[in-house]
Amino acid sequence: MSDAQPNNPLHGITLQQIVTELVEHYGWEELGERINIRCFTHDPSIKSSLKFLRKTQWARDKVEALYVRTKQSPWGMKR
Repeated sequence: MSDAQPNNPLHGITLQQIVTELVEHYGWEELGERINIRCFTHDPSIKSSLKFLRKTQWARDKVEALYVRTKQSPWGMKR
């Protein structure tokens, strides 16, 4: 059986990569407006955000969904 996940847009991408790319694309302020979670709105950092998102599945789901939507939009992030 193969570990390949060709239909999973997040396959092979770490949570740190996701958060870093979203911050680079939107900045902390807009990211906090799009996903209103404290780790993005109050003294944000990559480290504190990763700590929170690794423990809080609902928040991680929102971040991953925003990442996928942004990557798939025609004016989204470029790799």
